[in-house]
Amino acid sequence: MSERPSPIPENYDDFLHDLKERIRSAQVRAALSVNRELVLLYWQLGQDILTRQRQQGWGAKVIDRLASDLQKEFPDMKGFSPRNLKYMRAFAEAYPNEPIVQEVLAQITWYHNIALIEKLKSPEERLWYAQKTVEHGWSRNVLVHQIETGLHRRLGAALTNFERTLPKPQSDLAQQLLKDPYNFEFLSLGEEVQERDLERALVNHIRDFLLELGVGFAFVGSQYHLEIEGDDFYIDLLCYHLRLRCYVVIDLKMKEFQPEYSGKMNFYISAVDDLLRHSDDQPTIGIILCRGKKKTVAEYALRDLNKPIGISTYKLKDSLPQTLQGNLPTLEQLEIELNTMASEMEAEITRPQDQE
Repeated sequence: MSERPSPIPENYDDFLHDLKERIRSAQVRAALSVNRELVLLYWQLGQDILTRQRQQGWGAKVIDRLASDLQKEFPDMKGFSPRNLKYMRAFAEAYPNEPIVQEVLAQITWYHNIALIEKLKSPEERLWYAQKTVEHGWSRNVLVHQIETGLHRRLGAALTNFERTLPKPQSDLAQQLLKDPYNFEFLSLGEEVQERDLERALVNHIRDFLLELGVGFAFVGSQYHLEIEGDDFYIDLLCYHLRLRCYVVIDLKMKEFQPEYSGKMNFYISAVDDLLRHSDDQPTIGIILCRGKKKTVAEYALRDLNKPIGISTYKLKDSLPQTLQGNLPTLEQLEIELNTMASEMEAEITRPQDQE
C-alpha cells in the first residue's frame, strides 16, 4: 500500500515565496560584493602600475609582460589583458582618492567605469553620472545613451514656476526631474509634422518616451477626455509620477512657445486637480513642450499663475547635430535595454572581465 502524500502545510506557498525572495536578494548582495572587490582590486593594480611608471620609468612593454605573466598565473581570470591593465592605470589616474572609488565607483560595474573614462573628461561629470547610475540602476548602454545626449546639461534646465507654486522639497524634486531640451530623435519625424502626428508617434514609441521623460513617470493616456459643463476637452498626454505622487499634464506644441499656452495649461491643471486628483495626491504639474521658446516671454507668461507649470523644448532627429545622430541607439536597442535593465547589472559583474 503506497503512502499518501503529506498535505501541504497552511501558508506553505507564502513561506516558499518569501524564501525565494530572500535567496535572490542574497545572490544580488553577493554579486555586488564581488563587483565591489573587483573594482577596488583593479584600482589598486592601476595605482601600482602608475606609481612604477612614474618612479621607475616602466614603459608599455612592461605592461604587456605583466599581462602575460598574470594570465599564466591566473588562467581562470579573464581581466588581465594588456588593454584592461591600461584601463586600470587610466582608472587610477582619473580617481587618485580611494574613498571616492569605495563610496561611488565600486557600486557600479567595471564596464560602467570604463564607459565613464572613455566618454567623459571632467571628473565632476563622471561622478555625477556614476551617482545617477547607482540611483536609477542604469545598464551600461543606457548610461552611454544618457552621456551622449548630455543629460547632465538638460536635467533641471526647464523654465518653471515651481519654486513659487509648490512646497519644498516638492518644488526642488520636480525641478530636477524636468529636462530642457527633451530628445525625441527616435521618432525621425519631418519638419512639417503636426501636433497630433507627434502625439501619435510618442504613444507608438511609449517605451522610448518614458525612458526620455525619466524614472518614475507612468503613462495614463493620450487625448485624455475631460467633460466640463457639457463641453469636451482633451489632454494631449497624461502621466502620473510615482515619486512626486502627482498627475503630470503634457501639452505638445509644434511651434515656439506662445503666452496663451500657459493659460490653457493652467485650465487643464485646475480640471485634473478637481476631477482626477485623489486627496493623497500632490498638486498636479503641467509641462508645455515646444519646438522653441524665448526666455523672457516664457517668464512673463508664468509670473502670475498659481499652478505649477514647466516650459521645455524638444529636439527631433533632424534638428540634432550631425555628429551626435550617428552615435545614438536605435529604437530596437532601447527596447532591449528596457527589457533587460533589471537583470543586466548582475549578469555583467559575474561574466568574464575581459575587454578584448
